[in-house]
Amino acid sequence: MEQARNFVCRSCSSGVPSGHKFCGRCGTAVPVEILNAQTLFFGDMQNPAKSKLILIRGEGMDGLSYHLKAEQHIVGRNGQIVFPDDPFVSPKHANFFYRDSKLVVRDEGSLNGVYIRVRGTVDITPGDTFLAGEQVFRLDPTPRASDGQDPDGTYFYSSPKHPSPFRLTQILQGGAIGMTVCARGSSLQIGREGGDLNFPVDLYMSASHCRIDEHGSKFSLTDLNSRNGTYVRIKAERELQHGDYLFVGRKLLRVEMNTN
Repeated sequence: MEQARNFVCRSCSSGVPSGHKFCGRCGTAVPVEILNAQTLFFGDMQNPAKSKLILIRGEGMDGLSYHLKAEQHIVGRNGQIVFPDDPFVSPKHANFFYRDSKLVVRDEGSLNGVYIRVRGTVDITPGDTFLAGEQVFRLDPTPRASDGQDPDGTYFYSSPKHPSPFRLTQILQGGAIGMTVCARGSSLQIGREGGDLNFPVDLYMSASHCRIDEHGSKFSLTDLNSRNGTYVRIKAERELQHGDYLFVGRKLLRVEMNTN
């Protein structure tokens, strides 16, 4: 709040600086209503129920802001927030909406899903997919053994088997299967170097990026303080918090909520 900065003298049309009671050129008095005028600042974020999405550009710089002022906001190649240049975004990809004053994102049946950045450690289950660097992985259970003999009593000769509680499958563009890696122990670490599964030419992968752990029949995914984060695909919908990061197609968005 401050006094209005500019007033044009009605007698000589000269600018009168803020706080001055008389025109410096002709001496005409500044009207009382102008002296007492104040500038009020209004913004969409003054509503405590409202949020916005920030599009992140290269090197983590902020780009466009999308204010979520309505009850629902469709994101896709069509809708209220459109990304027509992203071939990985479905026509109706996701919906950001409010429920009980909380911001929620729902995957609207998109082909490539909505991914949220992992904060610390999260639980995952077989079939879940996640992003690390430029790689897409799926957690798969260990297949059942098929070591039986043929009808004629002959066994298939193969490399020695090692006990493995789970395996990771790399998903390539178009949904094709890349490499499959079986965990030798109860955990498997992914990174650019020094891990169990390394991607030395992936510039978005940290040296020690993330780790999958098995606890009995349950699994967890931990981000190892990687620079670019680890992202897990949401199931159906997810309530969002201030500071969450999301991938919609190849677009990275940050959630900002009014904290006033």
